[in-house]
Amino acid sequence: MALGLQLVNLYEGHPSAISLFEQALPTIYTAGTGSSPPFSGLHCASFFGIVELVASLTNAQGCDINLCDCGGYTPLSWAAKNGHNRVVKLLLEQEDVDPNRANDQGNTPLSWAAHNGHEEVVKLILDRNDVDPNFSDMNDQTPLGYAAVQGCIGAVKLLLSRDDVELNRPGDKGGTPLFWAANSGHESVVKLLLDRKVVDPNRPEKNNCTPLWAAAAEGHEGVVKLLLGREDVDPNQAGLDGRTPLVCGTKEGHEGVVKLLLGREDVESNKPENQGGTPLLWAALNGHEGVVKLVLGREDVEPNRSDNEGYTPLLWAAINGHEGAVKLLLDRKVVDPNRPEKNNCTPLWAAAFEGHEGVVKLLLGREDVDPNRSDLDGRTPLACAAEKGYEGVVKLLLDRNDVDPNRPDEDATTPLGCAACWGQEGTAKLLLAPDDVDPNCLDKFNKTPLGWAASKGYEGVVDLLLGREDVNLNRPDEDGQTPLACATRNGHKEVVMLLQARMSMESAVAQPSNQQLNNRHQIRPEAPN
Repeated sequence: MALGLQLVNLYEGHPSAISLFEQALPTIYTAGTGSSPPFSGLHCASFFGIVELVASLTNAQGCDINLCDCGGYTPLSWAAKNGHNRVVKLLLEQEDVDPNRANDQGNTPLSWAAHNGHEEVVKLILDRNDVDPNFSDMNDQTPLGYAAVQGCIGAVKLLLSRDDVELNRPGDKGGTPLFWAANSGHESVVKLLLDRKVVDPNRPEKNNCTPLWAAAAEGHEGVVKLLLGREDVDPNQAGLDGRTPLVCGTKEGHEGVVKLLLGREDVESNKPENQGGTPLLWAALNGHEGVVKLVLGREDVEPNRSDNEGYTPLLWAAINGHEGAVKLLLDRKVVDPNRPEKNNCTPLWAAAFEGHEGVVKLLLGREDVDPNRSDLDGRTPLACAAEKGYEGVVKLLLDRNDVDPNRPDEDATTPLGCAACWGQEGTAKLLLAPDDVDPNCLDKFNKTPLGWAASKGYEGVVDLLLGREDVNLNRPDEDGQTPLACATRNGHKEVVMLLQARMSMESAVAQPSNQQLNNRHQIRPEAPN
């Protein structure tokens, strides 16, 4: 012991003390330790829980038991934080000890013990009448708040035994102990708190999110069930963004939570958030099939209700390629498969644009779907798929007898024109197969599909177009340039060769051979009388 005391007396300022302190605390607290109060021998002994040394040092003359080190920690704080029960008991027995002395961040010995779940330490400190159980740190978090967020059930029970503990006091970010327990999914703590009638189950944090909201968003099914067991809980209270607990649950795909919420008759199944997204819309958007099915099971649900931009649940599911959600929605006859958003894009248009072949197939299975409905620019689903090169989608659309393969957009560009302009050989080949497809349609620049393909050097597309006998080789554009002239000007030698070869062939067919000319002028014998 004597040797230990000698070492401790030499401890302040020793490199080992500085090293220990730097490991124990974040860098932000250790900067400038040279001019700050020292990490003394008593701090060190309390940190490690060496009872004998702490006893000897506290009895030494001139010992300041409340001395704060450069992080603002007293010996009692270190002992409480690390759960050294015997050291805490010994320090609390000192008449001049301050049990509420906080460090630079406002953490008291009690808050450290509660945060780390050191029940015996919490009990020892709470036995002191002069202890403030509601002392909050710089984040406004109280000891009860720390115990709740960490799920330290024993510490919570001890704190609740004090009549002066404020159960609804807002802490970090305005969250009450119940909010943080719910947010973290600590069912036992939530139950303890809800058993106290004075606890407000609807008290929100600074973003207006309630404990139920937090539990639903995190998918804590057990906590949601406990909260819904309170008759005074509001299941529809929304956060500042307008999201209700149901919207949170559907957005994240928490089926168990959604089922519990929908089991309440007073839950509003169509209440949207600020952007207009309903619970069904969010479930469909994220492809949560089980949740979509649950929400559609409510008789009061509005499956065609759109958000602020005009997007319906079906449209979002189609955009993101969620086949299961699309199927569930299409099975409802009341769902409108042609309902567009503000740019007039329908679910089929969106699915074709994104290349979601399975969704396109499902949508085309509805007899009432319009396969030719275009967006504000006049582009049809077929034109979008042709431009993007989605061969499977183009094939599905062309298999529909009511699809117009020559329908132009606002620029008078046909689906074939789109495929040619973007060099999509696969879709161009599919579009050229039907006899009723016009390979010579002119767009607003007076350019044919062949003109575009030749101008951009798409050899494969040019070859496909030249395979059609009715293609016009010499149709000039608005600048008077023929496909051959465009290809020549842009240096596309292979395309030039293809066009010249076709022209030569047509010229040979058009001009009679010498033998044909001789036969034409041969004197035929007169017929016998």
